[in-house]
Amino acid sequence: MNARAVSVTISDGISEWLRRSIWVDHLMLAIRIAVAVVVLVGLAGGVTAGTYSLTNFVSFVVFGLTIGSVYALIALGYTMVYGILRMINFAHGDVMMIGSFAGLFAALALADAGLTSAAPLLALPIVLAVAMGTGAAVSMTIERIAYRPFLHVRSLAPLICAIGLSFVLQYGARGLFGTRNRAYPSFGWMEGTVNLAGLVIPIPQIVAFVFAAIALAGLAAVVRLTPLGKAMRAVSEDRDAAALVGIDVSRTIVFTFAIGGAMAGVAGVLYALVFKQITVFIGFSLGIKGFAAAILGGIGNLGGAMLGGLVLGLAEALGPALLLEGYGLPAPYQLKDVIGYGMLVLILIFRPQGLLGERLAAKRA
Repeated sequence: MNARAVSVTISDGISEWLRRSIWVDHLMLAIRIAVAVVVLVGLAGGVTAGTYSLTNFVSFVVFGLTIGSVYALIALGYTMVYGILRMINFAHGDVMMIGSFAGLFAALALADAGLTSAAPLLALPIVLAVAMGTGAAVSMTIERIAYRPFLHVRSLAPLICAIGLSFVLQYGARGLFGTRNRAYPSFGWMEGTVNLAGLVIPIPQIVAFVFAAIALAGLAAVVRLTPLGKAMRAVSEDRDAAALVGIDVSRTIVFTFAIGGAMAGVAGVLYALVFKQITVFIGFSLGIKGFAAAILGGIGNLGGAMLGGLVLGLAEALGPALLLEGYGLPAPYQLKDVIGYGMLVLILIFRPQGLLGERLAAKRA
């Protein structure tokens, strides 16, 4: 085939595509090209600016993995409930907030006893256990009030109830705890830093990432290896078929909410460990971030929730330096949320099933 024939073939193919496609296809292609150009120009400018050293970027990666693991823990609650009920628990962020405050009061009690400074590796698991128990209890209460009465009813009532409970939790906490920032006590040597080949890493980031990884691995083991996990997967696949083979669907749903609430409690404590303080308003902002991570990875997919959280955390940590810095913005890190939510919008436009959604669909097929 000569060059003329190849040219004619390509031209005919393009003409056929233009004939069959509609204006939406052209618009989506234009958006893809525009996004690619914006990203490439920003990356080129950010790299050539030389504002940050390699050590800075490694620090950004460490922080991104840390906050991303917190997002992943929150996202798991959304994705587990959606996998079972095909509904979103919009009160989940405030469950995390309540768990964080429960951990705060436990930490203050342990600090009064001198345990947080003398034995932080003993005190922190106790604080996490209190937060997990509180988060699980609050989440099970939400299931009982907002979801169980409507389990066999197709309506928006559960979502409306969950939103209402979210406001109840937030404003109830506001009345009980006030709106000022509340600081966690010091956990002894965990407040220091480590120096690795010139890279200074805050110990709280390392501790938070390690405990988050343990929680994520533990949840994966529960879902994959235990009878409860098998029941959860069965109900997620087909609730009616699971009931026919003897699985207690209601009990499984309750445990799903409890596990999601426990993970939210862990996320609340680890967030406070890294950022040192909490308010009654963190439930909304972090809840939205967790929901974005769940959508990003593919809601209903546990692996997708974990991946989505890490990707979102890394994007927020690296994006301002790599992308926004290239446009000469005066305070790029004030716009880190723009990158995170911008990624969410693009994923919803171009891959609405999420990063791992297609893999899950193929597995179920």
